[in-house]
Amino acid sequence: MRLQDKVAIVTGGGSGFGAGIAARFAAEGARVVVADIDGDAATKVAGGIARDGGKAVAITADVTACADVAAMVAAATDTYGGLHILVNNAGYSHVNKPMTEVTEEEFDRVFAVNVKAIYLAAQAALPALRAQAGEAGATGACILNTSSTAALRPRPGLTWYNGSKGAVNTLTKSMAVELAPERIRVNAICPVIGETGMLQTFMGREDTPEVRARFVATIPLGRMSRPTDIAAAAVFLASDEADMITGVCLEVDGGRCI
Repeated sequence: MRLQDKVAIVTGGGSGFGAGIAARFAAEGARVVVADIDGDAATKVAGGIARDGGKAVAITADVTACADVAAMVAAATDTYGGLHILVNNAGYSHVNKPMTEVTEEEFDRVFAVNVKAIYLAAQAALPALRAQAGEAGATGACILNTSSTAALRPRPGLTWYNGSKGAVNTLTKSMAVELAPERIRVNAICPVIGETGMLQTFMGREDTPEVRARFVATIPLGRMSRPTDIAAAAVFLASDEADMITGVCLEVDGGRCI
C-alpha cells in the first residue's frame, strides 16, 4: 500500500473529488480525516471507508473559519497521533455568468474558500507537518491543493473563479520553495471540468446531453474528469514515489490545456 499508516486530512471530503481522494487514500493504507462543511456528508464518506475496512473519522469544518480549521487538524493529531498529508480540496464557484453580474458576496466567498482556506490550513497544520518531517527516518510531509484548468486555460463566465485558481497555482509554487528545506512538499492538481455536484455551476445552464457534449468537445480525450482520476493523481503526489516532486501543478485534464 502506497500510503500505509500515513495520516491525511481531506477538506471538501464529503463529495466529489474530495470523497474520491479520501476513499482512495484509505484503500492505500492512510488514516483519513474527512472534513466537510456538510457534516452528514463527511460522516457518510467516513462510514463507507470504515465498511470497506479502512480507517477514517469525519469532522464538520468550514475551511474559512479559523476555529474549525484548528479543530480539523486536532482531529488528526488527537485521533491518529500526527499528520503527514494535507489536501486542500474544498472549493467554491459562482455560477457561470458575466463578470459584472457576480455579487460582492459571491466574490468574497470564492476567494475565502479557494484561497484564504489554504492560508488558514497552513497556519494550523504546519506545526504537525513539521513534526512529521523532522522525525528521524521520516520521508517528509506534503500538502496538495486542488486547483483547476481554469487557472491555465480560463473559460469566459468564470473570471473570478479562474482568478482564485490562478492564485492557488502561484501559492503552491511559492509554498513549495519556502517549505522545501523542511522536507515538506507542496503540489497542486488541476482537474478539467468534472462529473461532480458543481458541474452545472461551471456550465451555467441546465445539465443536458447537448450541453455536456459542447464542453466535452474541448477535451481531446473525449470525456470529463472523474473523482477516480483526481484520486489517482493525489495518491501518486502524496506517496513516497513523488519524493522528488514539489511545486508542480499537475494537469488532469484529458489534454484540455495543450
